[in-house]
Amino acid sequence: MKKPPQDLSQLLHQSGKLPDLAEKAELLLYLDQHVKQMLAGPVAEQLKVANLRQGVLVIETTTSAWAARINFQKTKLLTQLQTETLPMLTAIEVKVNPGLALYTPKSKVPQHQLSAVAAEHLEALAEHVEGSLGEKLKRLAALASRNRQS
Repeated sequence: MKKPPQDLSQLLHQSGKLPDLAEKAELLLYLDQHVKQMLAGPVAEQLKVANLRQGVLVIETTTSAWAARINFQKTKLLTQLQTETLPMLTAIEVKVNPGLALYTPKSKVPQHQLSAVAAEHLEALAEHVEGSLGEKLKRLAALASRNRQS
């Protein structure tokens, strides 16, 4: 007779390799967020904490230019991480991984929405323009007004 499937949370809390992997994954996620807060700005969007092995924190970035920028801040980052989070940290290694650019989440900026000011300008312009262009401007302003209300 086969064993029934176990709950994933039970597997994570048993002894063996899986709980160690889960713990390391949580640590890397925490370190990734922490490092990105320390290196705020555009550089934070271009890096990922990839590994922590034998006291060395491995940070991956998309290009060599970003790697150089991180390397300039490496001693400050190392000191700050040692005092705040990881006293056993001995070094930081920065590696270039161009494939990382494929997986970085892009900021979601609504590109197909008009602001309230733009809608008002379109309405004002539509009042002074005749013909099909005036009608189209009126419809566009009405569409922008409808999108703001919903």
